[in-house]
Amino acid sequence: MNKKRFVGLVCSLVMTAGTIAGCADSNGTPQGAQAVPDNTPLEITIATPQVGEAPKKDSDIELAIEKYTSAKVDIQWIPTAAFEDKKNIMIASNEMPKAFKLTYNATTLNAIEAGLFWEIGPYLKDYKNLSAANPMYYDNIKVGGKLYGLPLYRDIGRAGIIYRKDWFNDLGLKTPVTLDDWYNIMKTVSEKDPDKNGQADTYGMFLDKSYNDAALSNSFLTRLSVPFGAPNKWGVENGKIVAEFMTKPYQDSMKLLKKMYQEKLINQDFSVVQTADADNKWNSGKAGIRINTVASAVATSFDNLAKSVPNAVVDIAPYMGTSGNRVPAESGNNGFFVFPKSSVKTEAELKRVLGFFDKLLDPDMSTLLTRGTEGKHFTKASDGKAEFKDLTLFNLEVKPYRDSLPSFEVTGLGLPLKLNELQAKGWKVVEDNLKVVVPNMALTLTSKTYIDKGGELDTMIRDAQTKYIMGKTDDAGWEADLDRWKKAGGDKVMEEYTAEYAKLKK
Repeated sequence: MNKKRFVGLVCSLVMTAGTIAGCADSNGTPQGAQAVPDNTPLEITIATPQVGEAPKKDSDIELAIEKYTSAKVDIQWIPTAAFEDKKNIMIASNEMPKAFKLTYNATTLNAIEAGLFWEIGPYLKDYKNLSAANPMYYDNIKVGGKLYGLPLYRDIGRAGIIYRKDWFNDLGLKTPVTLDDWYNIMKTVSEKDPDKNGQADTYGMFLDKSYNDAALSNSFLTRLSVPFGAPNKWGVENGKIVAEFMTKPYQDSMKLLKKMYQEKLINQDFSVVQTADADNKWNSGKAGIRINTVASAVATSFDNLAKSVPNAVVDIAPYMGTSGNRVPAESGNNGFFVFPKSSVKTEAELKRVLGFFDKLLDPDMSTLLTRGTEGKHFTKASDGKAEFKDLTLFNLEVKPYRDSLPSFEVTGLGLPLKLNELQAKGWKVVEDNLKVVVPNMALTLTSKTYIDKGGELDTMIRDAQTKYIMGKTDDAGWEADLDRWKKAGGDKVMEEYTAEYAKLKK
């Protein structure tokens, strides 16, 4: 839908509702726009999904934010289950807050392409905190090569190998670098009875059905194959976008799983196992490697295991391969804030709103959003780092703001959190990963065919992979399934992604 038609529809809907709203003209310029005097307090309305119990109006955290930023803040907490419907109504009526948290989906893209929101990319250079963030945070939410939103920052390179160091030491194992290493670990842990109970009930890893989820950059097959040169979901070969499962490194990883399945070195029911069931295997001391989590959770993984196996020793290592330390980049956000032209009337007002968000990343605000208030939610340790005093109270009073406003967590701009040795190692892996993450080259590209048939195509290829690993098809059968995927729309998806990619490269 083009901009004139979309905006015309919006205005029509608004007038039908009997509401007068500041619709844009055909050039996307807000009508009746008036400058906001610089000497008046900024009034900023924010709409965001509710996280936990909605904080009370004028809470201590909200008042502290207002005092520091010299703004009057009005946050509309919308229950998560109702958010998409509410969002669509607000967009259709053009009655939106000044900062609107959205996610990357078809409705959002249509509204952005219709010109309802400000492009903010050219302004970021003027804000010290916003401009200092890794550019990938912004690249991952661009539309047509332009930036329209500020992300709720999340770690981009979270992959890590959490493993039973006591087992590895006893069995003479090292963390894997080659596919043969992975095979050797699976075989040794499965056959050498590392828990010494006399039963064949241990696994090198316990696979679950999300192992090849097309929507997850942290799916195991993607994490396994990227260090060997595979793309992260979608890559570029000879100027063309290709799917990961069409590449040799990915197919070699599939062949490894096939071999391990045939030799019963991985759980035979992996195609129906829930992630929670895989977690329980780790927690009960039956798995050598925990694959379905993030590096920063290594201390939690140890705590959960220690309840069943008090003497267990857990460690963390980066994913390595023949191409070195490479990990798939995740989206790096939990949604992003856009700024509607109907409510942010002028460029001057937009700059003030961006200034508000920039201030949220100042050390004092970053500490408030990620640690809470000193003496109430945290105390300072002897080394000056923060230690949570009342985590329950923090989760009730602070976490909703931390999860709904831009901030960085442990490696952020505020007061550092005191970490034990294992926690520090986990976060170090996350920090180091950021230097070697492999982006999903189609993350912000648009394919009409994928929008229309993506779910069907993803299911088709996931089922084909599972059949291959379980030995229900051979190499020829896999190639036949791949051809069927191409003919069903896969070729068209790659063609459309390639065309979009070529446009952005010009």
